[in-house]
Amino acid sequence: MSTPKAHHSRSPQPQIPKRKPARRWLWLTMGLGGVAIASATAGAMLAVSLASTPLLQSDLTAEEADVFDQGDRISTGMNFRLPQLTRPVNILVLGLKVLSSDIENPPEESLDLGYHSLVNSFEGLSDTMLLLRFNPETEQLVMLSLPRDTRTYVDGLGETKLNAANAYGGPALAAESVSDLLGGVSVDRYVRINVQGVEKLIDALGGVTVYVPQDMKYTDESQHLYIDLKQGEQHLDGEQALQFLRFRYDEKGDIGRVQRQQSLIRAMQEQALSPATLTRLPQILSVVQSYVDTNLSVEELVALMGFAAQSDRSNVQMLMLPGDFSNFEDYYDASYWLPNFDQIDEVVSQYFGNGTTYSRDYELDPGYLRIAIQDSTEDPEAVDNLVDALYDAGYSNVYIDTDWSEPLSETRIIAQQGEVEGAEAIQQVLGLGEVRIESTGSLQSDVTIQLGSDWQQWQ
Repeated sequence: MSTPKAHHSRSPQPQIPKRKPARRWLWLTMGLGGVAIASATAGAMLAVSLASTPLLQSDLTAEEADVFDQGDRISTGMNFRLPQLTRPVNILVLGLKVLSSDIENPPEESLDLGYHSLVNSFEGLSDTMLLLRFNPETEQLVMLSLPRDTRTYVDGLGETKLNAANAYGGPALAAESVSDLLGGVSVDRYVRINVQGVEKLIDALGGVTVYVPQDMKYTDESQHLYIDLKQGEQHLDGEQALQFLRFRYDEKGDIGRVQRQQSLIRAMQEQALSPATLTRLPQILSVVQSYVDTNLSVEELVALMGFAAQSDRSNVQMLMLPGDFSNFEDYYDASYWLPNFDQIDEVVSQYFGNGTTYSRDYELDPGYLRIAIQDSTEDPEAVDNLVDALYDAGYSNVYIDTDWSEPLSETRIIAQQGEVEGAEAIQQVLGLGEVRIESTGSLQSDVTIQLGSDWQQWQ
């Protein structure tokens, strides 16, 4: 495997808009493991348990290690008190699905099976990419989903898909590529987790309850991949959750999968923070030891988990890299997610800045916001009344999107592009609803209203 250079610069192609100079898995180890440290005592116990756990499963050269050396320490020292974050920290999380056919020397037990089996390796294409920002100054935990098909510059490869960086140059090159894509956002640490570990972690936690938005059925005999899930609220074990996460065979492809990942993350966040998880610590630690590669120290890991465990749900904000699907006419060789650099700059300024509170330098015009309505009530009159209420309040750019299949008791107002100010203004106009910063709504909207039965009762 080639070793990345310590420095590279963006090399734009004619097909890629030239940007201005300057911008699933760690939640499983932190959001889930964070349950164990909901108190200082539990945190100290976890620190002792992890002290002998070899989390770093790959060797970084001095040059590669420098990529993650951002100077100041990120946490306080460890003793019998829970370590604390000392500054905002950016963590790159890579989820890897590696097949026996993807690596040069697959393990002996994976040979002669008659199909491409999953192997516990960190050397392949990154199947999932997240940049997490833990910000003790704003008390926010920001998760930026980076679609694996994002077209960008990777040193040594040129313009290609972002997920190729790890396979070509490991976590350091992946971090450099993400930093370059985001206009210079630093990456403090990395975490890589194999997809097999995700399955085992969810089993160790007793499964997860999530709403499956549609029937999901897909078979790939070459991988022994069998996806068969029914629409509706389900309690999924590890294998079923992996089916939910890996499904991408609808009109949205990988972007639809990113949205489902965010839904599962939200469900895990709400379910994992319970005392019952403490009893599952041995199983969780065993999975972390076997399936996670990270350059986080024990002290840093505990500090991050403690921050995640104490984060209020409203302060957990899930975004997706702004962009759009490529046209076949322009990119006949492959499908890409094309970055929108103007919007990326705004997201970076708002959520990955220097810790100061973001403030808009212009007054928000209600008529400018693109508002999508996804109805879960099956009540056309309720939808019509909502459109009228929005129009009366000056929101003229409103459209009806595909119905939301999950019946909702409370309306969700989704800040789809991180447009929280607009979402909160709509909440005030309607007098109800929960504002969420995530990317599970209509892709082309600024704000998506997922209409619940509370609107019917309010009218």
